[in-house]
Amino acid sequence: MNWTDFARWGARIADWGAHYHQGLRERPVRAGTRPGEVAAALPACPPETPEAMEAIFADFEQIVMPGMTHWQHPRFFAYFPANATPPSMLAEFLASTVAAQCMLWQTSPAATEMETVMMDWLRQSVGLPEGFKGVIQDSASSATLAAVLTMRERALDWAGNEQGLSGQPRLRVYCSGEVHTSIDRAIWISGIGAANLVRIPTQGPRRSMDLAALDAAIRADLAAGLRPCGVIACTGGTGTGACDDIAATLAVAKAHKLYTHVDAAWAGAAMICPEFRELWTGIEGADSIVFNPHKWLGVQFDCAAHFLSDPEPLVRTLAIRPEYLKTHGADGIVNYSEWSIPLGRRFRALKLWFVLRHYGLEGLRTRIRNHVRWSQALADRLRADPRFEIVTEPVLSLFTFRLKGADEAAQQAFINRINDDGRIYITQTRVQDGLVIRFQVGQFDATEADVATAFEVITALAGNG
Repeated sequence: MNWTDFARWGARIADWGAHYHQGLRERPVRAGTRPGEVAAALPACPPETPEAMEAIFADFEQIVMPGMTHWQHPRFFAYFPANATPPSMLAEFLASTVAAQCMLWQTSPAATEMETVMMDWLRQSVGLPEGFKGVIQDSASSATLAAVLTMRERALDWAGNEQGLSGQPRLRVYCSGEVHTSIDRAIWISGIGAANLVRIPTQGPRRSMDLAALDAAIRADLAAGLRPCGVIACTGGTGTGACDDIAATLAVAKAHKLYTHVDAAWAGAAMICPEFRELWTGIEGADSIVFNPHKWLGVQFDCAAHFLSDPEPLVRTLAIRPEYLKTHGADGIVNYSEWSIPLGRRFRALKLWFVLRHYGLEGLRTRIRNHVRWSQALADRLRADPRFEIVTEPVLSLFTFRLKGADEAAQQAFINRINDDGRIYITQTRVQDGLVIRFQVGQFDATEADVATAFEVITALAGNG
């Protein structure tokens, strides 16, 4: 492909993208293909000779698109959003076109320096104090793994990377059962082991860690000769929006000199609204925090904001400096590859810059406030219908409900009817081992009318109870 053809196809794909987004409400939210259907439509072997872009693009529309679930659909109420706003997509297009590998300051100074400034913009936006420094990770999973590795090294007096875990004390990490499964994976990959992830019971309407139980678990492990190394708290847990009492949890951890990490992957974005910051009161005491601008702030996936009260323990854990990665003759520079698990780094800061400038904080706050208000109104409407019960109250824009008196099979059948209908998309979770329906509002272009459509679909497909 020559660059003239590139320009022509770039314009054509941009036009296609605009029409796609403008027509999303006419599409079913979830893909309707059967397992194996897309694979069966693809040739078994790669082509030996070039094929025309017309043919490739036609196959994209005919084979790929029917098998896509539309995460940008305004009635996507499942999981958490993975928003991609127009300015973010344009910035991603530019970053892909320049195609820089931004692992070091010298490999693209603008990428490094913009990341430093953009993370400080985000720090200010969510109300973190000045001492916090930030780095963009690909996902909250990577940030959590980096935090767990730092916990490990700190607890082993920085010997784990050098000596391995054989012969070392058994390390213990503490969290509630409401945390995301990325914590489990971080524990596996770090070598600490699932048996050493201590689940603390929850209590209260926000399903927060029982602090007396946390303190007792740490003390019991110390008495048994084990080595506690960290506490992972959550704000806006994935299942029900659970929120630990951050200030009190950090106080327990600090009394035992443990490293603390707060997973606010979804809810952290809402902290641009000052009225929601009570959900993480005390956050300034955390060692490490993560939230995903690619969820609720309209920044194209992938983009996770990882903040540290002191980056030095993280850099000590992850940095490696062979000669070919050194930048000579430049003092005081930051190489963010030393703050991340992968060496390679994309120019993610560009899309943050575009989005924050294009919408401004007030524009982003308005969307989040609307989503919260509309979700809470929907919960109240369902509460008023005798066929439903609200199982967990709204936390920001997330709540759970179920058909009253229905067994698990009937609940799942109801969920399937809703998703097969195509007008909205929801998912399920478990609360006290019972299946419930999980609902959240967060898609960037959702309107109050879209949430009203959700009420119509849910009530129409629920039957007579």
